[in-house]
Amino acid sequence: MDDATALLLTVTGRDRPGITSELCHTLDARGARLLDMEQVVLRERLVLGILISCGEDEDITRAAIKATAQKLGVEVEFETMAARRPTPERARHSVVVLGQPLRAQGMAAVATALATCGANIDRISRLSRYPIMSYELMVSGGQAEEMRSALSRTAAEQRIDIAVQRATIYRRAKRLIVMDVDSTLVQGEVIEHLASHAGVRDQVAQVTARAMAGELDFEASLRQRVALLEGLPATALEHVREELVLTPGARTLVRTLKRLGFVLSIVSGGFTQITDHLVTELGLDHAHANTLEISDGRLTGRLVGPVVDRAGKADALERFAAEAGVPISQTVAVGDGANDLDMLNRAGLGIAFNAKPVVRQAADTAVSVPYLDAILFLLGITREEIEAADAEDPTVSEQAPIPVPDLD
Repeated sequence: MDDATALLLTVTGRDRPGITSELCHTLDARGARLLDMEQVVLRERLVLGILISCGEDEDITRAAIKATAQKLGVEVEFETMAARRPTPERARHSVVVLGQPLRAQGMAAVATALATCGANIDRISRLSRYPIMSYELMVSGGQAEEMRSALSRTAAEQRIDIAVQRATIYRRAKRLIVMDVDSTLVQGEVIEHLASHAGVRDQVAQVTARAMAGELDFEASLRQRVALLEGLPATALEHVREELVLTPGARTLVRTLKRLGFVLSIVSGGFTQITDHLVTELGLDHAHANTLEISDGRLTGRLVGPVVDRAGKADALERFAAEAGVPISQTVAVGDGANDLDMLNRAGLGIAFNAKPVVRQAADTAVSVPYLDAILFLLGITREEIEAADAEDPTVSEQAPIPVPDLD
């Protein structure tokens, strides 16, 4: 066998320790040179591919490998092929597919869309089995924008989530995350909880819905809603803190990212009287929000200082990144409303979480499942890695949803 040809060995069978070792020892004894190697184990079944250049007679090498495979109780197939000539490096992307459920039809549609875009699937890895199914497809070729467009249509048709990112070293080097609070970190809208205590929930909810959909100016709508709270006893804030429920998976997300050394921040069009407690409860690093004015133990219906709007959220992202010494390319922003758009567009990775249509269309990627820790899968972190880290920490116990306790 000359340098223009190579021999591909495909080994299959029940996996056990020592198979790869024995095969490589045999190859070394025959003077074979390793050109490439890939291995995967699925439900204790091994698929091992080894590409070699034979150092001596190919027939002798084949016979030696067959003998070793028989001793190991595995099967081996051989294929002689032309050695690949150097080719221009093709762009590589990570395509993460999430579903609840994720059916074969959905994966077929994803594969078809990628092929149509001229992208080839090089590798598929499972990221999680629960609470959602998710897989990462490493693909080569194709143009990012074309793939995003095609896969966006596929996601809508199949009712699944699909995220496309460049497969570079920076993807797993994210170091700061900034999250919206209302309907992202916590379920529901804080101002609507307050409005319930003031007896004006329906009026406030109508304005909130239009503001989050981008139909109203955020600052004007916020001041309008806060004005309806005039006269509400400040003690209502304590009750609202007791009523708040974290989004399922929030504690897992925070706990895992803290282990990885992330700087964790929240920004909110809501109120510091709530976000300050979340910072303490979850061990977050930063928070930026509006402040309700309180006088004589009652809300005045006004705010203190400038309003934190969509531009303010993006500015906070940049400030948090600068303070932490983190490049913007290594930041992640998560939100659901129109006032999160600037922040999502400014971050290295913007994620629309159960978001309004205008936000889903503008963000880098969207997640529609109700579990906040699904964001970890977009960062290439597997459920097994999360559980392995939790198993080493006996203090871990998360249920979802989890009430945020009163910290007073």
